[in-house]
Amino acid sequence: MSRALESFAATVAGDDSKIDLARACLLIAEDAYPDLDVDHYMGEIERLAMRLRGRLPQPCGAEERVVALNQFLFEDLGYWGNTDEYYDPRNSYLNDVIERKTGIPITLAILYMEIGRRVGLPLEGISFPGHFLVRLRLRGGMLVLDPFGGGAPQSEDELRERLQRVIPEGAAGGVPVAELPLDQFLEPATKRQILARVLRNLKGIYRESDKSQRLLEVLNRILVVTPEAHADLRDRGLVYQRLEAFRAALKDLTEYLEREPQADDFEEIRARVMELSATCSRLN
Repeated sequence: MSRALESFAATVAGDDSKIDLARACLLIAEDAYPDLDVDHYMGEIERLAMRLRGRLPQPCGAEERVVALNQFLFEDLGYWGNTDEYYDPRNSYLNDVIERKTGIPITLAILYMEIGRRVGLPLEGISFPGHFLVRLRLRGGMLVLDPFGGGAPQSEDELRERLQRVIPEGAAGGVPVAELPLDQFLEPATKRQILARVLRNLKGIYRESDKSQRLLEVLNRILVVTPEAHADLRDRGLVYQRLEAFRAALKDLTEYLEREPQADDFEEIRARVMELSATCSRLN
């Protein structure tokens, strides 16, 4: 395990509530930026929060803090959701989001939550289907916000429209999408779930662009965050094979077969394992 991966593993170890989400996200960016000054960007988040805190009226309720956060981040500083180059990997690296003032729903939400938390807003991430959102519990209920859309509050009708765009009719056991209970989609995401979603965005980008080394680095981090992710173990083994790291490929794919004896691709992967075993024997 590399030093960068060891540092990441140490950061995400232990109780989920104690994970420093911003730092973990910045450590992910070390794969693309080996000389990244993580502490500098942690300090930048603190500086942004201090600037916002100085603008808050006293006393200041939760709704007023949300309004102030939205104005500060999206109007004054000019952060925006990158619809033009949505699949640019820089949108998934928090240092780039801070520098370029643009990102995708989940990275803008992470910055939004981290600044909000520092000014007294206990914001939580929501792994909403197709679009990451943020929620804030209030005495009178719950406020759901979209940092990708400038922090706009989401009505029940808007949330249901989002569901209908990503869930095919009939996919919910015969229950119409319009009648699905919203609560099940508004549960807070754990920090590990958030990190896994950031990494899976990068996984998709690097798989589509056929950047095997970058893909391997992302899969290494996914398996640190979610070691039980069997499909990612298989995918890492396939990437190792592509990179001609045959022994590492054999180890991962053999372990995948042991974990998933009923997998649909069992025979296909077993054939690869047999091929890799023969290749490794020739290398000895």
